[in-house]
Amino acid sequence: MSGAFSAIGAFWTYVSTLLDPFCGPVGLFTLFGNGTLVTCGDTGWGDEIAFGVKVTISLALATLPVGLLIGFLIALAAQSEEKSLRLAAGVYTTIFRGLPELLTLFIVYYGIQMLLQSVAAYVGITGPVEINAFVAGMIALSVVFSSYSSEVLLSAFKAIPKGQYEAGHALGLSRGRTMVLVIIPQLVRIALPGMTNLWVILLKDTSYVSIIGLADIIRQTGIAARVSKEAFFFYSIACLLYLILALLSSIGIGFIDRWSRKSEASR
Repeated sequence: MSGAFSAIGAFWTYVSTLLDPFCGPVGLFTLFGNGTLVTCGDTGWGDEIAFGVKVTISLALATLPVGLLIGFLIALAAQSEEKSLRLAAGVYTTIFRGLPELLTLFIVYYGIQMLLQSVAAYVGITGPVEINAFVAGMIALSVVFSSYSSEVLLSAFKAIPKGQYEAGHALGLSRGRTMVLVIIPQLVRIALPGMTNLWVILLKDTSYVSIIGLADIIRQTGIAARVSKEAFFFYSIACLLYLILALLSSIGIGFIDRWSRKSEASR
């Protein structure tokens, strides 16, 4: 059994290396960076920068669903008939839209560590408590992203006529099924332009996590710039990578936009 798992692991490693968009056989750095400072391997910084890109993409993709879920719940609370829920939603969005993203990151990273250390000391556990930088970055970016996405979703909710809810009720659908089958498809189409902007902002905001030691694009290119004394070259590489991610995101969102408009009547 262990031999089978080893074989699967070796095969997966081979496939990952083969399909690596940066250091694979037809990777970006392999084709255009050979013999330069971004050569993959021991002679260049290609592997380190490629790892930073993967961390940046992983952090953004991990943050997106969490931020969207919290933002969706905040948007529901903001239009609730319960006054306390509306007040709580307003306080939440005001705080996290007003605070700088970097300050929010520091509060989450250091604040959670202090909280966990206090709890550990209370139960008799001594020693330092550290929180994973990736988790801290995801939490901080999620609350910031959710505070902005909730406003976009709230505007989209208001753009959907109340007759849509009544139509779902007339068809015998429960409130939950009406939301899933009738409201959310329209919500996606209406909110998509605003969410596109927020996704691009989220990609850029991932650069803040380099401050707490996470090996993203900015941290990896920054280390390479300091060691090689070629700051302009490596920060230009970072600019190019962020622009490529933004371009690929625009293409992907274009597919989602076309899918969301399939239900529209032809004009």
